[in-house]
Amino acid sequence: MVKLGLAATEFNFDIVSPMIEFAKRHADFLGAQIVAEVIVPGVYDLPLAAKKLVQRSDVDAVVTLGAVIEGETEHDEIVMQHASRKLIDLSVEYGKPVTLGISGPGMTRLQAMERVTDYARRSVEAAVKMVKRLEKV
Repeated sequence: MVKLGLAATEFNFDIVSPMIEFAKRHADFLGAQIVAEVIVPGVYDLPLAAKKLVQRSDVDAVVTLGAVIEGETEHDEIVMQHASRKLIDLSVEYGKPVTLGISGPGMTRLQAMERVTDYARRSVEAAVKMVKRLEKV
């Protein structure tokens, strides 16, 4: 059984909360188990939470969930670029998948709501598939 850590944001929680619930249901559907969960303030904070999770011996992969909504400045792009880069770095450093279930940047709130199930599903599926495929290497 693949054991997952889940890190999600409370910022834009009206969007992220259903992502969390769908991710949990999809993990069950795939026969995976979420063994640890942490909610952080925002997407910028996800890499530190993911690092704590990926360091755990009972976690095979980390699923990250969040939503970066477009604002009046380019802040959404900066946050997403830096957070996603750090998440990739953690995956490579620790040899465990850290998946990107963060929608955005450049999205409206409506677009983010429309993508809730897709991003949650893809992030969980990628984590489970990567663990299984890496076991064969």
